[in-house]
Amino acid sequence: MQQPTALWHLSDKRSEIRPIPSVLSIQGDCEVKAMYSLVSTGTERLVACGRVPGNLHESMQVPYMEGSFSFPVKYGYSLVGEVIDGPENLKRKIVHLLHPHQDYCVVLAKDAFVVPREVTPQRATLASNLETALNAIWDSGVSAGDKVMVVGFGIIGSLVARLLSLLPAVQVVVADIDQNRINSAERMGFSTAQAEDLGADFDLAFHCSSQETGLQTCIDKTGPEGKIIELSWYGNKAVTVNLGGTFHSQRKSIISSQVSAIPASKQARWNFHRRKQVVFELLKNPAFDQHIAATIGFRELPALFDKIRKGQVNALSYGVSYEIKE
Repeated sequence: MQQPTALWHLSDKRSEIRPIPSVLSIQGDCEVKAMYSLVSTGTERLVACGRVPGNLHESMQVPYMEGSFSFPVKYGYSLVGEVIDGPENLKRKIVHLLHPHQDYCVVLAKDAFVVPREVTPQRATLASNLETALNAIWDSGVSAGDKVMVVGFGIIGSLVARLLSLLPAVQVVVADIDQNRINSAERMGFSTAQAEDLGADFDLAFHCSSQETGLQTCIDKTGPEGKIIELSWYGNKAVTVNLGGTFHSQRKSIISSQVSAIPASKQARWNFHRRKQVVFELLKNPAFDQHIAATIGFRELPALFDKIRKGQVNALSYGVSYEIKE
């Protein structure tokens, strides 16, 4: 295997691609040559800006991460590559794994999920975020005919909207204060509206904007007994919302949804592997290609994170192409 290099966040202001020591393979491991990874500009921005709360440093760790959230840290969680050495049943297979941005890596064979032929390698990088969206759908209990609002059309909000659109007779409306994201939603065929133009009659609202104003919109625009599914992660940022008004009188509820656990109602029958199998069945739909807004080269990652820290990007996500030449 060639000398691997990886993206490291060295501080809350600087990222670099650096060589890392080669890891000797052991029986049961496999060597993977990266093809694509995905930058999700929500969580990864908080990590790059040093905004992971100290009491969550342990629980926020991801597989094959190195360093710490206090910097330096090697972080990322959706990589697709080709197995160049390892167990015979995996050799030359395209696999998805939870791994930081890195061009070559050695991983446990059990962590490499074989990507179906019907799913392109770049589209496969959406798997980790789509698991988050699928969990949120489960947590919501959405049913046929529901009127649903999605506030915040980043990568998670867009994937939630896509899954909702696949359900029978569900009405989906997207709201976002960023006109570029509204334009993206409309290009994908979703109905959009400004928050002030929405009626207060939604059965469900999914909040994905990471802004307290977005959460307030969800609270205010759901009807009696309505449910708000909170997917935003705020890092160390405090959030203030008004729970007066109709929140108590109309018995509304806010439900936290997070990908690290299968919902309690499914735990007796489901595990992470089964959930991932469903995600890759969904990803056979080429409509998901629209959710990767732009593609950059691996070497461009430090410059991209400079822009992310400064709030200068509006894309839903960034595909990272490795294009490694032997």
